[in-house]
Amino acid sequence: MSKKILVIEDTAPDQQRLLSILHNAGRPLQLITADNGVDGLAKARLHQPDLIFLDVLMPEMDGFCACRQLTTAEETRHIPVIIVSQKNQQADHVWAQLQGACTLIGKPYSDEQILAELARLD
Repeated sequence: MSKKILVIEDTAPDQQRLLSILHNAGRPLQLITADNGVDGLAKARLHQPDLIFLDVLMPEMDGFCACRQLTTAEETRHIPVIIVSQKNQQADHVWAQLQGACTLIGKPYSDEQILAELARLD
């Protein structure tokens, strides 16, 4: 059974990089995308992904706000959220955890960092 991964990222090159890493992960994955927090929340509710990669700096709703809503809503709080962001100071890591994220991966990131988070699904 393939795992569903939701990538919420507004910058096309960053979204494509994540999708490329996931596509080449060597395992069956169903990849779903959203380009802002509002659309991401809706797609998380609709598709019930197994994992969410979430950017922070986005239009309409930032990633920290989206993360808080995802991790507190009954229908999505079971879904692990990994924040992927240029905001990579210690305070950002603490804030991400306070919003319910499993972890924050700073940009630029390595393929291995993304694949390590994917491996946690097993």
